[in-house]
Amino acid sequence: MEAPVKNLLHPIEIKGLSVAYDHKRVLSNIYLQIEAGHIYGLIGPNGAGKSTLFKCILQQVHYHTGEILIYGTKDPKVLKRIAYVPQKDDVDWQFPAIVSDIVSMGRFPYKKWYQRLNKEDHELVKSAMERMDIVHLGDRQIGELSGGQQQRVFLARALCQQADVLLMDEPFVGVDIRTEERIIKILKLLGSQGKTILVVHHDLDSVQNYFDRVIMINQRLIACGNTSEVFTKENISRTYSSQNVLLQREF
Repeated sequence: MEAPVKNLLHPIEIKGLSVAYDHKRVLSNIYLQIEAGHIYGLIGPNGAGKSTLFKCILQQVHYHTGEILIYGTKDPKVLKRIAYVPQKDDVDWQFPAIVSDIVSMGRFPYKKWYQRLNKEDHELVKSAMERMDIVHLGDRQIGELSGGQQQRVFLARALCQQADVLLMDEPFVGVDIRTEERIIKILKLLGSQGKTILVVHHDLDSVQNYFDRVIMINQRLIACGNTSEVFTKENISRTYSSQNVLLQREF
């Protein structure tokens, strides 16, 4: 296995990023410096550009201006250090794949097309499945599982990849509370180990409990920083300026 990338201060740097689809601006002049060892909640209304931002980081979307550096480079090879958990709507749940095979895909970035998984790879797969309590689901088709079980499978794949950066797009949609609590517990542990975690999230009432940093966007950057400092009524109002947002939590 390759030596891990040095844990630089800013695993992700975004400088002046702008993106448009069919001449419609989706992201405008975004500047961000993401620090290691934190769990970031990425929040904003539908159409704010949250998923597009992830796809730009993963080099899946062409952006018109700006640049994105991953550990100080734009070399595509560094993308193996990023694990991605897509939102449910982006997954073909009818694809004929069993759980153990999906988790094993976390090792693919380290393999050439003709290489098989070795003993160490299989041990990592087993460990990730045990951690997410899905060993008993190993031979099940992914489409047969509940929403919570499916999310645990994809997080197990991300854990198996042993990435330094984890991007999760709405991981709590359609999951049971037990799965949500398990995921958050693991994310907080990974953050304490120096991993960098970004989570697209919609439940504003849980932001303060789940994330120590928050990024608030609505096509442009509204605020980024410590949750206790920037997750304010004023910034929420600016972020969701076109929507009625009700919060149960008192500020």
